[in-house]
Amino acid sequence: MADKVRILVAGLGNMGASHASAYHRSDGFEIVGIMSRTIKSNKKIPKELAGYPLYEDFDLALRETKPDAVSINSWPNTHAEYALKAIAANCHVFMEKPLATNIEDAEKVVAAARAKNRKLVLGYILRVHPSWIKFIEVGKTLGKPLVMRLNLNQQSSGSAWHWHKNLIDSLIPIVDCGVHYVDVMCQLTGARPVRVHGIGAKLWAEADKQNYGHLHVTFDDGSVGWYEAGWGPMMSETAYFVKDVVGPKGAVSIVAGQSGSSAKEAEDVSDSADIDRHTKTDALKIHYAEVDGDKNFSKPDEIVSMEDEPGHQELCDREQAFFLRAIREDLDLTEQMDAAVNSLRIVLAAEQSIAEKRTVELA
Repeated sequence: MADKVRILVAGLGNMGASHASAYHRSDGFEIVGIMSRTIKSNKKIPKELAGYPLYEDFDLALRETKPDAVSINSWPNTHAEYALKAIAANCHVFMEKPLATNIEDAEKVVAAARAKNRKLVLGYILRVHPSWIKFIEVGKTLGKPLVMRLNLNQQSSGSAWHWHKNLIDSLIPIVDCGVHYVDVMCQLTGARPVRVHGIGAKLWAEADKQNYGHLHVTFDDGSVGWYEAGWGPMMSETAYFVKDVVGPKGAVSIVAGQSGSSAKEAEDVSDSADIDRHTKTDALKIHYAEVDGDKNFSKPDEIVSMEDEPGHQELCDREQAFFLRAIREDLDLTEQMDAAVNSLRIVLAAEQSIAEKRTVELA
């Protein structure tokens, strides 16, 4: 049996707690410490994680625990700093998205991982989600160009109010969550993004930055896509979850339920802020554009049930199983790392477009 991978967990928010739970239950990992700047005053540490060494200083945690790997789930503005320190200490890195808050730092992290031959796995959870994999697979059969319509708006209440406000201190919503969805666009088209346009608005006085944004991407194969994201107590929950791809041959849509939420009951947060609903796909609806001689549709729409799809925690377990496999089997992660930089480049171009009030051409 292979030795366990000794891992230090940095950050214990929504995603950090889920990843830590995956390590705790895995036969392949051993948690050697959990770090968060306020962890010693955190009264909500899950019981299964309460016995591990706790740190509030990343450098001290890295020095004392001497891990084989580091899991970075802290605020986005710390990602690159922590990753570079971890790689310098010869650690493999799992990092929640985004890779960094600017392209220069993102490229430094990837270059460091390559130079030290350390594995760098990004938390692009949709890449391990069977329903999203199927969604992309069907989308690729619809011909070219594609029209891609995606959003994830979140109404902030309860614990999500503080969570969203703190996130916006690091990145605007279309940057933080947008990397997932422009990565999906890039997988669907297999094309090069050439032009990005963004619009944004600040509707939330308590937030430091714009809490609503909309980005538009044009690809070199003629495909176009938009992504919309807004966080805050004022956001509407009408059409907050749109996942739609249209091509010459038809369309495929994720049809997700928008009622009922265990998190809402447990934490008093809105349905749209329930983290389990962000990846929920009750079904795929496939529409076929072909018509007969009378111009009626030749084939009825098809509903593909996804009721047995994995939940949020199971998806995090899959991500960490992949991370473990990447380390043990020395997997080539070139494509995933390049894709992470590419998706970040697109969303940051949208932020630049908003600031400069112009369309940004991508080199």
